[in-house]
Amino acid sequence: MPNVTPIAALSDNYIWWLHHPSTQKNLVVDPSTAPEVIATLTQAGQHLDAILITHHHWDHTSGISELLEHYGPIPVYGPGASVAEVSHPLCAGTHAIAGFGDITVLAIPGHTLDHLAYYQAPYVFCGDTLFSGGCGRLFEGTPAQMYHSLAQLMALPDETYVCCAHEYTLSNLTFALTVEPQNHALQNYQAWCQQQRQRQLPTLPSTLAKEKAINPFLRCDSVDVVSSLQQRDPKLSQDIVERFALLRQWKDNF
Repeated sequence: MPNVTPIAALSDNYIWWLHHPSTQKNLVVDPSTAPEVIATLTQAGQHLDAILITHHHWDHTSGISELLEHYGPIPVYGPGASVAEVSHPLCAGTHAIAGFGDITVLAIPGHTLDHLAYYQAPYVFCGDTLFSGGCGRLFEGTPAQMYHSLAQLMALPDETYVCCAHEYTLSNLTFALTVEPQNHALQNYQAWCQQQRQRQLPTLPSTLAKEKAINPFLRCDSVDVVSSLQQRDPKLSQDIVERFALLRQWKDNF
């Protein structure tokens, strides 16, 4: 099992560094910038062997070219049609990554149409689809696509570590507490996250078990979330996707 470390970049991005102790191989997920990756690996005496990309947005891909210049023509895995530097296009299914074994690729459109997630127990790297306490905006996909993408992630084991790409947790929890102000697990989690950030430590990775307890976007059928949505729309639909869409619209304008 690889060692997994978040590398902070830009204002709130995390580049996830995976180091496999038995093979001494290293890969990074969504390199928004290169200098932080190069500095971190150099300090650890390591060489980068591969790059994984979840989707085409610039703050997940801008470091690729510089990393290729520094480390040479290492393989870049991801959605090939939308990211020019991808040398190994991937689709949903199980794929072998040299030095890391088999990784399960999930197609999870919604935030973007090309969005992929990478699962190798106990970690899932989900880019901008699932955040701690929230989910990604729908820049290209539909509410139905995003809801079903989140359902794919929810089907993973509860102990799965959720490695998303941004430190959005505290702002997400402010909204989540507006939706579910009496959720004690959510209140406790917010207090812990505040302590983490005060110490300049990440709130991530989260776990799926935690997200199922505190994330309103994974709780569209819970009594308290439905009650809050009904206060905004007394004619609230019984359709779970329409509930999700209303919740996402609320968050967009929060």
